[in-house]
Amino acid sequence: MRYDVIIAGGGIVGLATALQLQRQRRNLRIAVLEKESQVAAHQSSRNSGVIHSGIYYRPGSLRATNCKRGYDLLLHFCKENGIQHEVCGKIIVASVENEREPLDKIFQRGVENGLVGIRKISAAEAIEIEPNVRAVEAVWVPQAGIVDYGTVAHKYAEIFQANGGEIFVNQKVVAINETKDAIIIETKGDGGEPSEGTRETSFFVNCAGLYSDHVASLTGEKLNVKIIPFRGEYYELKPESEHLVRNLIYPVPNPNFPFLGVHFTRMIHGGIEAGPNAVLAFRREGYSRWELNVSELGETLAFPGFQKIARKFWREGWAEMQRSYSKAHFVRALQRLVPAIRPDDVVPGRSGVRAMACDRDGNLLDDFLILERSRILNVCNAPSPAATASLAIGETLAGQLIKMIG
Repeated sequence: MRYDVIIAGGGIVGLATALQLQRQRRNLRIAVLEKESQVAAHQSSRNSGVIHSGIYYRPGSLRATNCKRGYDLLLHFCKENGIQHEVCGKIIVASVENEREPLDKIFQRGVENGLVGIRKISAAEAIEIEPNVRAVEAVWVPQAGIVDYGTVAHKYAEIFQANGGEIFVNQKVVAINETKDAIIIETKGDGGEPSEGTRETSFFVNCAGLYSDHVASLTGEKLNVKIIPFRGEYYELKPESEHLVRNLIYPVPNPNFPFLGVHFTRMIHGGIEAGPNAVLAFRREGYSRWELNVSELGETLAFPGFQKIARKFWREGWAEMQRSYSKAHFVRALQRLVPAIRPDDVVPGRSGVRAMACDRDGNLLDDFLILERSRILNVCNAPSPAATASLAIGETLAGQLIKMIG
């Protein structure tokens, strides 16, 4: 079976790319291959559900520009399609005096990125917004919001299919061969049995998320990066304790650690989540501490870049592990933001796994990484805010594909 474009990965970025390409070129035959039994099974549905404003990202970076554009596209899409969402705003809190300076740097970055309405606020003003917060100073970010990204991704899929696009589930890409006239994609079905066979395409896009480096290598790409899976675990506030948090409360991130730190998030369908932490997952889709894939873990541990990260961030990594195994340690981190929180106020919640690209020098990439060849696009790093930015990323990839197609 021959297609104009095949996209590997039925997550929110792959589906947004399919939808945006379909919108721009109605005559193209486009297929999405998803290895799970349904779309949006991993990062796309296992996340905090925050609509990001773009305050954290380096001005001019792909993360910054796509977040700003994607934010507008996402809100329009949700309104147009009746998807429940809310722009509730968030506060980023300096809990102690020595966090004032890094908080100011975040504020200035938000100004440079063109955020509307952000402002520095006093401790008293922060308490008006979140009565139980501990703050010496804060930044109010009115553009932040909440949504269910799994719902968004499924709506992308629904519209794409309604307009003639094809989605095949239980289709794990296991081989990619280029000939002069086509790219031949071989897949295996659920459980490893043979799938419907091979599919041919003129152009190929890799949006495989946690396995994007594996799929990129199948295309012949010589990567200098590897995906490192970091599990993020959440607690949920008990219903009787939800009054302690109104909306979104974030800490000032540790500038020496590439994660935002545990925070509070009101969920669009109700409830308050607290988290996530960031610990190495022992398999790429390992959602519990006990899930292990020896091959995948060995691949991570043997990678020189990970070894350098482990040495560089061992203190932070140890603290994150303590929060993973000890509720008391996790709650202690939450109490920096809301001192009234007690261990009895929270119960274990869900978890997710972030795909973070790491280079051989031990640097976690701080931007999206999209590699282009004559007929192939490999999305090799799409961390947060990729869900918020999904329609903008899809628009960008669709534009690149149209240039290739001519």
